[in-house]
Amino acid sequence: MRGVTGRQRWGKRRVACGLAAVLFGAQALTGCGPMGSSAGPDADDRSVQRLLDRWADALRGRDEAAFLAAVDPRATGYRAARQRVFDRLKDVPLAAYGYRLVRRGGFTPAAGDGHRVAVEAELRYRIAGYDTAPVTAPARLTLVKRDGRWYVAAQDDRDGGRQLWEHGTVTVVRGAHSLVLGVGQDRGRLRALAGLADRAVPAVGAAWRGKWAGRVVVEMPASLDTMAALLGAPAAGYRGIAAVTTGEVGGAGAAPADRIIVNPEAYGVLGDFGRRVVLTHETAHVATRALTSPATPLWLSEGFADWAAYRDTDRTPRQAAPELARAVTGGELPRRLPEDGEFGFAGESGRLARAYEEGWLACRMIADEWGEEKLVAFYRAVGGHSRRAGAVEAALRDVLGVNLADFTARWRAYLEAALG
Repeated sequence: MRGVTGRQRWGKRRVACGLAAVLFGAQALTGCGPMGSSAGPDADDRSVQRLLDRWADALRGRDEAAFLAAVDPRATGYRAARQRVFDRLKDVPLAAYGYRLVRRGGFTPAAGDGHRVAVEAELRYRIAGYDTAPVTAPARLTLVKRDGRWYVAAQDDRDGGRQLWEHGTVTVVRGAHSLVLGVGQDRGRLRALAGLADRAVPAVGAAWRGKWAGRVVVEMPASLDTMAALLGAPAAGYRGIAAVTTGEVGGAGAAPADRIIVNPEAYGVLGDFGRRVVLTHETAHVATRALTSPATPLWLSEGFADWAAYRDTDRTPRQAAPELARAVTGGELPRRLPEDGEFGFAGESGRLARAYEEGWLACRMIADEWGEEKLVAFYRAVGGHSRRAGAVEAALRDVLGVNLADFTARWRAYLEAALG
């Protein structure tokens, strides 16, 4: 199992999987001339924002004529693509959908007449009944102005590819605690996925015992390549990873929306138990996300998610941590807790598996020796710090009453007793 579960992929504040870019970070426009003034919106900015508002309102209100009226009639290919997207979204329960203009480039002549401009916007949307705050994503659009009227004429495919509905008609399955959105998937498979998510939510609620939404949104695209497009990352980094969770860490106020994104290829080769563990692991990331911060090491966030996933199972440490068990039996007892870099998806698979197993058994030890409430309190205390330096050490002292050296020694002894 280890190495196929996946992990959090955070936007804006942190990328927990070690990649060197934020998921939803703004990027500069290229090839569009001087940027617009930052002194405040001018008449063109206001006109562009009104166009984007009308376009989004028409989609949310299911007004196809108004939606297509905002698209350049001369951009026939793009117009046909937008009509397909409009149709694909018909079953998705959108509570909100809109664009915020971030900035625009300089004007260039358009073919025939008028002029065009590249704009950088932010797409924001919420799923009714599930999102208390919007999902946000970049949207780089090309607009054209003819006879005093603005139209949307094109968009950057890299940004468009990050939305599930750009890849096919979305099938929606509602569970008791879950909403599953699938593309290119049999409805029966999506129902089974919703069933496992519905089991995962109360299991995580019993382990976390803290306030959280108590519901999840799960996306299953048609392929690994589509999953990678949704994440804006190379597919090779997610081969063999069954699922990841996207979102923002350390949220204050309204909780940013999370998504569990399932890799249909890696998930498909798992048995029933493996799939259950994957969904519970990812749901634990959703539950703990608001109290996960840049101070939280991956051994703790991933270890806690695995602890929640295995908590009510009969798997022994040797069964659930086979790579680490082989290492310990062979005399290779780890000397320290795993560092974040050891959780890299692109690294050596055995080391990745051991990193997960080491983190899980560290959290399991806390639950066994100090109690489950102390484990949750320790997680909260670490995440309550604004930076990594000293966060674990302070939480160990304040919550568990030990220093890092003592904790590490106890953890090594625990590993040897459980796996040796």
